Amino acid sequence: MKVTVLVMTCNHEKFIAQALESVLMQKTNFDYEILISEDCSTDRTREIVLEFQKAHPTRTRLLLSERNIHSNEIVARGIRAARGQYIALLDGDDYWISPHKLQRQVDFLDSHPECSICFHNARIYHETEGREGRNWTPAGHKEISTLEDLWMGNFIATCSTMFRRGLIWEIPQWYVDLDPMLTDWPLHILNAELGRIGYIDEVMGIYRYHPGGEYSPYSEAQKQEITLKFYRAVNRHLNYRYDRIINVAISRYFFEWAEEYKNRGDLKRMKECLKICLSGRPLNSFIPKRRLLRMWLTR
Repeated sequence: MKVTVLVMTCNHEKFIAQALESVLMQKTNFDYEILISEDCSTDRTREIVLEFQKAHPTRTRLLLSERNIHSNEIVARGIRAARGQYIALLDGDDYWISPHKLQRQVDFLDSHPECSICFHNARIYHETEGREGRNWTPAGHKEISTLEDLWMGNFIATCSTMFRRGLIWEIPQWYVDLDPMLTDWPLHILNAELGRIGYIDEVMGIYRYHPGGEYSPYSEAQKQEITLKFYRAVNRHLNYRYDRIINVAISRYFFEWAEEYKNRGDLKRMKECLKICLSGRPLNSFIPKRRLLRMWLTR
């Protein structure tokens, strides 16, 4: 089996059929399986995936929770059960728009053995407003990235991810226990420890932003708090092997937010973010010293 498409879903009644149809439309010269990890939905999602499996029994396998576990175990158990040489990720509320997505990524990984991950661009779709937004990955992103680049922020949309199965022999428990809002970024980090990150500069997927998503209900301050906890937790779990670059990343992240709040005139939030920025490694190549000084004087 060349590829396992791992679909993670819970309460995606409105979206899951489109996600699964976008997998079925793939045109490949290899076999692939569809592995659906469903977390005891309270809507019709489970009924829909059961009907899908019945319609496509030779291609589809199901992993069904007996109760809602709401953790990264939904991903971890899929990785353990996968049979493909490569694993492609797809959240049940996202979908693919290119029928050649899997083939393009397999061809890339086959020809780039130094890469553990391959991803492409994705467009954000705002469900409530019914409009497309920006691309997930900024323009000009380089073809090959490294773990150091990834510490600076997650530039890989979940629906664009394909990685080599078997590089991570055992999914660590700390990954399972992380906030389920942080599913893909720490997984990318674990894979990027073992190889480089390849990029195909083409929009081949849609990331759907909607009120029922994992990320959307949180406020800016909550997202910042979760990000800080993420950096500190992963730093600890990886035995501080990347302590310097993680603290640089913390300082950069909160400096950029401090500048944003300064521009908005929200000096209270600016000071809070600046304090966290200064607790990391604020003297680095990503933060202009004069701008940091001006912000300090604004206090």
